[in-house]
Amino acid sequence: MTTTVEELQHTFDAVIAHHDRIEPRDWMPDAYRKTLVRQIAQHAHSEIIGMQPEGNWIGRAPSLRRKAILLAKVQDEAGHGLYLYAACETLGVSREELVEALLTGKQKYSSIFNYPTLSYADVGTIGWLVDGAAICNQVPLCRTSYGPYGRAMIRICKEESFHQRQGYELLMTMVRGTDAQRAMVQESVDRFWWPSLMMFGPPDADSPNTERSMAWGIKRNTNDELRQKFVDMTVPQADALGVTLPDPGLGWNADRGHYDFGQPDWDEFAAVVRGNGPCNAQRLAHRRAAHDEGEWVREAATAFAARPATATAGPEAAAGPGAATAGPGAATAGPGAATAGPGAATAGPGAGR
Repeated sequence: MTTTVEELQHTFDAVIAHHDRIEPRDWMPDAYRKTLVRQIAQHAHSEIIGMQPEGNWIGRAPSLRRKAILLAKVQDEAGHGLYLYAACETLGVSREELVEALLTGKQKYSSIFNYPTLSYADVGTIGWLVDGAAICNQVPLCRTSYGPYGRAMIRICKEESFHQRQGYELLMTMVRGTDAQRAMVQESVDRFWWPSLMMFGPPDADSPNTERSMAWGIKRNTNDELRQKFVDMTVPQADALGVTLPDPGLGWNADRGHYDFGQPDWDEFAAVVRGNGPCNAQRLAHRRAAHDEGEWVREAATAFAARPATATAGPEAAAGPGAATAGPGAATAGPGAATAGPGAATAGPGAGR
């Protein structure tokens, strides 16, 4: 019995209406698939490009503890990108296609990463504001209608919450320090506040994708709803830090039960999205260079994966049953053999005794 497109569409609509999950093998409209590819790819690219602003400070961290924390965070971001690329691949797009779309500028990433990190306080501000905005954006995506995306987001959100606390703790340490450190924190917040509000996308009235994404259950909240939630969450945290958010229009509205706040410079936002931000060219150039320099690793991994099964089984398996008893003896010979070099007389640690 042949299933018509109308019947498939009806089944899809019923799944969405019941807030259930669409899985990779389920039928889906092509527009739904394309919307998911655009959103997940942009999210994945943002995680990969997002390593650069903070990675720049790993070698300049003020202590070993801070260096270890920052290194772990940047590694987490790389992992998030891989989770999301894998989720996107379930929609029939190859990893190579996704990377090529990023490197050529065909697909975008979050505009926030096109701003420079000018001081070490920026590491804390990114953790507090940028990761805080990401959490507001991403927690609802744990309930997105596409299964692989939602499951990837569960782990990502747990790690992002940790990153946000790390950033806030760093800023709290700095504001309890010297006057110069407090001034550094305030200056950093002044630069990142408005770009953080831009992370939620344009106002709902100007967003070309929100309405359809909401109807399909890909998004659970509008851009403006998420932006309001972020402001409501962040203002009390700023008060606790003792920093001033650079918005003269910021104030509590008792009638609405929310904070009123000003609007970012949307012309600046559009310019950055078009590729004219402070660091757009630098970020992509660095990513292209890293991609080119890593080509030999990809080629080696591909060649290794293509080896016959007998070749990848190892010398012990190829040697047959008798090789099992030879293993331990061969293992102890390793260090001596490694240092033997051309002159056998100097072979191994024991040769000098």
